[in-house]
Parts: sequence; structure tokens; C-alpha cells
Amino acid sequence: MSVPATTPTLDASTLADGQWHRLHPASPLLRGGIFVFAILGFIVANLRERLVDVFFQVPSYSGDPLDEIVQRGAVGWALAGVALVLVVILVVFYLIWRMHTFRVSGDSVEVRSGLIFRSHRQARLDRIQGVNIVRPLIPRLFGAAKLEVSVAGQDANVQLSYLGSSLADGLRRDILRLASGVRIDAERRSDTGAPVAPGAQVTPGEQLPAETRAPVSTAVGEFAAARVHEFLAPEFDADAVPPASVVKIPVGRLLGSIVFSGFTVFLLLSLAALLVSVSLGVSGWLMLVVLPGLIGTVGYYFSRFTKSLRYSIAGTPDGVRVGFGLFSTTNETLPPGRIHAISVVQPLLWRGFGWWQVRINKAGHSSSSGAAGQANTTTLPVGNLADVAQVLRLILPSFDSERHAALVRAGLVGRGDDSSDGFRTAPRRAAWLRPFSWRRTGYQIDSGVVLVRRGVVSRELVLVPLARLQSVGIAQGPMRRMLRLASARLHTVAGPVFASLGVVDVDEARRLFQGVAAGAISSARSDTSHQWNQPNGDL
Repeated sequence: MSVPATTPTLDASTLADGQWHRLHPASPLLRGGIFVFAILGFIVANLRERLVDVFFQVPSYSGDPLDEIVQRGAVGWALAGVALVLVVILVVFYLIWRMHTFRVSGDSVEVRSGLIFRSHRQARLDRIQGVNIVRPLIPRLFGAAKLEVSVAGQDANVQLSYLGSSLADGLRRDILRLASGVRIDAERRSDTGAPVAPGAQVTPGEQLPAETRAPVSTAVGEFAAARVHEFLAPEFDADAVPPASVVKIPVGRLLGSIVFSGFTVFLLLSLAALLVSVSLGVSGWLMLVVLPGLIGTVGYYFSRFTKSLRYSIAGTPDGVRVGFGLFSTTNETLPPGRIHAISVVQPLLWRGFGWWQVRINKAGHSSSSGAAGQANTTTLPVGNLADVAQVLRLILPSFDSERHAALVRAGLVGRGDDSSDGFRTAPRRAAWLRPFSWRRTGYQIDSGVVLVRRGVVSRELVLVPLARLQSVGIAQGPMRRMLRLASARLHTVAGPVFASLGVVDVDEARRLFQGVAAGAISSARSDTSHQWNQPNGDL
């Protein structure tokens, strides 16, 4: 066995140094302190009448509680009580912030939190399915972001709410590098390059001497400039992401995909029902039911549109990164080998435009929704054939030859009447069970990937990497047994993608079972995507 001369390492001056760190100082306020603003708003709203009475001599409302406080001469006590409540809230928030710490070691991400009831959550690096950074509008104003580590398992995700925006980007990069097989340097160093004692806690910004810190006015200006730059900056750094790998959605196509959707069909049917009821004179009760929903559709369309703006997909050294959002932004990085199934589907309303949607199955799921309020398993909300091909190359980098591209195109737009398109299709007798789609129903196995083609009204192509396959099964009921047909199902982790064949020749089903079973074993043995940056020796 030969061992590589060097092993990739990670500089321990980052937050991924194995030591405990605290979150952004404004984290308690951003996570749950919004009710402080509600208290202040209530006080200001009640003081408004008192201020009007003082400055404009307008009589106050007799039932105002503030009038009662003034008449009893308890203004000082009231103000003291309000101040005491605010001080208690701030103290509790400070203690919560002090007790909420995290650390990233060579094998896991850990979070300790809780003031009275303590909790300790841990996410193993070898089970990471993705790292998601969410920047809601209000935290963006503070220069903060939420980092979520998605791992396999039920309710197993670890959230860091909130970190400094640039620190979140750096920590995401370090977590993915550690998960890829990189190791931490033994010697820890501060941001200034000086060695740090093993027991010391490194907190960003604490290493700067007092005399080197910028004046307050300069710091405020730099903070404001950084926020403006963050709002206007592109989703991906051109130096870190090759521009040729970026897939974006034009605004017109995005708007069209939202308009030509199932929700719009439902809306038109509701409007038609409302017009019919008005013409028949029975619209009273129906108006109460339908009208509020119709008014809410404006906000629905606006929300879907703004959340999907600036949507982009790109390949990075640590996986596929998906980003979107205008006011509140989200970007998630999916490491190699974490995608278990891919579905490319074309609804009937999109057929004339040549638009497609790409969805995936993955073991871990982010708590935040994807673009346009869709599930975060929607990798490409809408794209043409060229976009789909580019996304598939990012998701399946080993499946990118000209032969593979022709096979994918045949799976998307092929009608099934050409035996040379590479797919093994269902026999003619399958028309008894699938009268419209039997020609398109078929499969193929190529380069460790199973392709399943089906559907004629809504066309769909499913791709399953054999290295991620859980199991394969074939079934045969009475009707299929009589027609010498069978159905097949490739089992993956739960998600929106179902890799199944409704009808297939019984002999072809046996060949499918044997080919998939043998290919899954071979692919799993040769798969190294769980640690994609770890050097391998010759065994």
C-alpha cells in the first residue's frame, strides 16, 4: 500500500478549529426578540395620544390607560416598570447568547444551547447531506446569516442562528472541506498569525489590539458599505465558481412558469365558477368563500416571483450550489454523492415552451423552503433542454459524454417508436394497461446510472445512480401475469422522485433486476464520493 506524501489540511485559525465559539451578538434578538419591538410599538402607540394632547391641546380619550396613570401620579413607577422589563429581557437574551455555543471538529459539528434546559446536538461530518446558508431580510441588515447543516436522519439537522455573513460563508467552506477528507492543522493560529494556546478560545475580532481598531464613525461607514455590497453582490464569486458552470433563469421564463402553472388553472376555474354564480344570482355565499382567496393570489404570485429571482446553480469544488432570493436569500451546497435520484419532468402547460423542471431525492432536508415556496428538493424550477443538460452534468459529473447526452435527450423528448434510441421499451400488449404511454415506457442502464422513461401527457425521465440505490423489486399481479408483464420499482430515500416502471416485459424485468443488483454492488464498492477530497493509496 502506497501512502501519499501529503495530506490535505485545514488551517486551524478558522472557526473549524475544534474549539467552542459563540454566535453573532444579535442572535437572541434576531431569533426570538422581535417581541421587544412589539412592546416598544405598543408604548409608542399609547404615547401618541398623550403627545398630541401636550403639544396641540387636544383632549385625551377618557379611557386611555395612560391617562389613568397620569391622574394617579404613577408615571415614574410606570416608566421604571417598563425599564425593568426591558432590562430583564436583555439580561435573559444575553445569558441565552452566552450559553449557546458551537464547535466544528474533525468529525462532527456540535451545538450546545439552553439556559434552564440544556441541549447538545451533534451532526457527524460523514453524514452531511448539504450545508445551507439563509439570509432573511432583517438579519441581512445586521450582517448576519443562518447556517444549517443538513444530515441524514429524522430531525437531525444542526442550525447556527446567527453568524456573521462572511463567517457563515467561511464556515460552510470549512465544514465541507472537513467532510471531504481534509484534516485540521495541529497548530492553531489567530487571525494575526500568532500561535494561540491550546485551551484558549478564538473569537473573530478579539485578536485585534485596541489601538488598531477603527474609530466608531469609520466602523459604521464600513458596516453600511458592507451591507450595500452584500445586497448588490452576485450570488457566486467569479473567482470561486467557473462562470461556464453557472445556470440562471431569465426573468421572463420565471414569470411565465409561475403563470402557466396548476395554481393558475385552479384560479381560472374559480373565477369561472364565480362568474357563473353571479349570472345565476346565487353568488352571495360563494363570494364570501372565493373572494378572499382571489385577493390573496396577488401576494402569492408576488412571493413566488421574488423568492425565485436571482436563481442560479453552479458547480463548486465541494459540490453543487443552488442560490435564489431577492430580499431574503438562500444558497445550499450539495456535496458529491448526496443525490439519490433525479427527475426531469415537463408538465403539459410547459410543452409548447420547451420548459422542464429538475427535482431530486436526498437523505437530508433543509428546514427552509426552496425557491417559489417549493420543496428544497427542486433543483431547477424551470429551464430549457440546454439548462437541464448542464444541471445533469453538475449533479452527475461522470455522466457527461456525447452518448450520455443523446440518451438523456431520447429519454426526454423521444416518443418510443424508434428502437435505436437506446431505451428498452414495453411490448405492444402493454397497451391494455397503458393505452397512451406504453410506447414511451422504458429503461436503460449506462455508466452506473439507471434511466427510467415514462409519461406522455406529463413527460418524465428519472435517473438513479446505482451507488445510491437502496433496493430493487419487481411485482406481477393477475392482469400483468396474464399479459406476461411486470412492474418494477427502484427504491431510494424518501422524496418526490419515484423510480418505477408500470409495465415491462416479464423477461425484461428479470434482466433489469439482475443488471441493477449487480451494478449497485459494483458501484457501491468503487464509490468514493463520501470523502471526495481524501487521497487514496493503492491497495
